[in-house]
Amino acid sequence: MSSMTDIVFLLLIFFMITSTLVTPVANKNLQLPKSDHQVSAKPNTTISVTADKEYFVQGEKVSFWQIEKKLQEILADSPEMYVALHVDESVPFSVVGKIRDIAIRNKYKLILATQAK
Repeated sequence: MSSMTDIVFLLLIFFMITSTLVTPVANKNLQLPKSDHQVSAKPNTTISVTADKEYFVQGEKVSFWQIEKKLQEILADSPEMYVALHVDESVPFSVVGKIRDIAIRNKYKLILATQAK
């Protein structure tokens, strides 16, 4: 019986640690673009852009000019720098291009989030 409690305790610790690694989407009301191809990835952080052009980095509302600095703070110690980009489909592509430029300048790997068709 004591070995069973050890196993349950270890499983509890494992699930507590892994559940803290999940990064939430800043805004659940986003209409993501549709795509046939879905790839799962584990980004270090997320950027969300709403239809009203409000910007969120890891759920925290920021102005466009604060995005780069915020990402540098978050990804300073990360060897793999993946950033998930959640953009409402009504947002002009020029906004995505500007965020892409930030990613290229800082050598971040940008992942565009989509929903299945």
